[in-house]
Amino acid sequence: MDPKRELSSIDLAALVTELRRYEGAKVDKAYLYGDDLLRLKMRDFDRGRVELFVEVGDVKRAHVAAAEHVPDAPGRPPNFAKMLRNRLSGADFAGVEQFEFDRILVFKFERGDSDTELVAELFGQGNIAVLDENREVVSSLSTVRLKSRTVAPGSQYEFPSSRLNPLDVRYEAFAHKMDDSDTDVVRTLATQLNLGGLYAEEVCTRAGVEKTMDIADAGDEEYEKLYDALGRLRDQLAKGEFDPRVYLEDDAVVDVTPFPLEEHESEGLDAEAYDSFNGALDEYFHRLDRSDDDGGSSGGGAAADTGRPDFQEEIEKKQRIIEQQEGAISGFDEQAQEERERAEQVYARYDLVNEILTTIRGAREQGVPWDDIGTKFEEGKEQGIDAAEAVRGVDGANGTVTVSLDDTTVTLDVSMGVEKNADQLYKEAKRVEEKKEGALDAIEDTREDLEALKKRREEWERGDEDEDEEDEEDDDHEEINWLSRQSVPIRQQDHWFERFRWFRTSDDFLVIGGRNADQNEELVKKYLGKGDLFFHTQARGGPVTILKATGPSEPARDVEIPEQSREEAAQFAVSYASVWKEGRFAEDAYMVTHDQVSKTPESGEYVEKGSFVIRGDRTYYRDVKAEVAVGIACEPETRVVGGPPSAIEPQAETSIRVRPGRYAQNDMAQMCYRQLRKRFADQSFVRKVASADKIQEFLPPGGSEMVE
Repeated sequence: MDPKRELSSIDLAALVTELRRYEGAKVDKAYLYGDDLLRLKMRDFDRGRVELFVEVGDVKRAHVAAAEHVPDAPGRPPNFAKMLRNRLSGADFAGVEQFEFDRILVFKFERGDSDTELVAELFGQGNIAVLDENREVVSSLSTVRLKSRTVAPGSQYEFPSSRLNPLDVRYEAFAHKMDDSDTDVVRTLATQLNLGGLYAEEVCTRAGVEKTMDIADAGDEEYEKLYDALGRLRDQLAKGEFDPRVYLEDDAVVDVTPFPLEEHESEGLDAEAYDSFNGALDEYFHRLDRSDDDGGSSGGGAAADTGRPDFQEEIEKKQRIIEQQEGAISGFDEQAQEERERAEQVYARYDLVNEILTTIRGAREQGVPWDDIGTKFEEGKEQGIDAAEAVRGVDGANGTVTVSLDDTTVTLDVSMGVEKNADQLYKEAKRVEEKKEGALDAIEDTREDLEALKKRREEWERGDEDEDEEDEEDDDHEEINWLSRQSVPIRQQDHWFERFRWFRTSDDFLVIGGRNADQNEELVKKYLGKGDLFFHTQARGGPVTILKATGPSEPARDVEIPEQSREEAAQFAVSYASVWKEGRFAEDAYMVTHDQVSKTPESGEYVEKGSFVIRGDRTYYRDVKAEVAVGIACEPETRVVGGPPSAIEPQAETSIRVRPGRYAQNDMAQMCYRQLRKRFADQSFVRKVASADKIQEFLPPGGSEMVE
């Protein structure tokens, strides 16, 4: 028998039960081999290293792999892998679900700044889509643009049309589906009940019902046996009662199942038992003979021993997809033309069609059964009646009649007249043409992917150096226009200083300031260290401002801090002081070293909470402008930033300058939010990282206005 290369819906239902055991594992890194094998490296508190594989190419699978089955990391992470690393690094694996009874898995990941879903489509050409919290597509391995559904960056993700779930179906619906069939029992289970060939045969074997029995010869007794066998299968999956097997033929693996199959035992296949279905899947796909694959590679198109992608295989695959898409377009043209010809024939034989439809409607209004109507038309044919001779059959279940009009066969809706039936045919022709437009878009996307592949191959063949993967990522400083990007990846970390006022200077030194007397006290006692500089305004009511020479976890040392960073710290101290509330546009500030600041007063004096004694000479900065910039940074992290314009504007992708003015702090925050949101194509990104509340944290207390 041919070896299994794709997981069935029942396999996936069993797999989901076991994969849920890994909930809570943290994602370390994502890798993409070729263009169809995704690897997520995770850490689980109880199990240690977890390697999740999802493959959507000629082989379609998902499972956790043993460390010894993991190929070497590919040399260069493509953009898809980089995007996943940005979104998933440090995220918790929150669970996995199977979409209805389809071959679709939805992996869920949660992180403080954003949640992400990975939708693995393990059917057809296969695909992996990455969704944000609003279920919008961030990116996908393949772009899908069809009339029925779209999977493309920026679009709302759409699942395929639902299929009947044989494990949930009620007996009445089960029996109805069986009755509607015109083939044998096993084919009915496989197609009408969506069980697929193997499990349809297994249900027949377990039920003791002959597979090849014609459905017309099957009755309630056979239906009940089959339905009971289905119920036992459902219970095994629901309870997780697995006894996995890998089946072999001539020492080669040919199948893997979550429990023993009587069907395989009757075929005399050798079987190996495993403790978990996940382990059985890992072993099966590791041993699967892929020599018949195009290119003969293992690991989804990546040559693991060299780290060099198999470009030829990927290019040929894209070319095959384009050929299939072109063939589909040709079929759409023919189908649309046929629908138009049917509509034209309905109008050309208007009187005949009207007579047929009117006759059937009249009979139904008098309560005549559909079968009797069909018999009357058969009798009419024998009498040579034109309308009866044109009728090829009536379908009571769907309320239709099929007629032959000058060598054109048309199915008509009896509830509608001639004009509406013709209109429906014209609409169907138009719908098919719209599908053609979607297919043309899909071809264009595939051709773009093909050109990108060819370009990547040329870059490799020019002899690009084989550098360490992490070094390459660090060196990748491609300029990105984040404002025009339809989807901006969110990358954030929590920092110890975020509860204070803060910014980073032009020279990347951290400046922190107190929001109140308690924080002022804390900053001096806990965070003012050797080499740090202390800033304050000449007027009372200013925040303690510290320009840090080193981080709190680093050893204290003397560092030469550039003058521009000092000036920016002075402007920070002035801008967030009481002068802003008072509507003044400038004030003096001074600077001292860390050892000039003390809480110990002179004899007979008292130092209030949040206040300090400054001893020695001060360095003054005169007439420092009260002005700040607030903006959104996209690299290396995505977040709101605010502070002196000379420091913030180069760091932010876009920013707004403000100065003392007439708008209240919260009103100004709303105005800035609306302005910033307009500037980004991905407005959902702005909502997530730069809400009005977050912007307000960086605005000075008091009234403000925008600087034109």
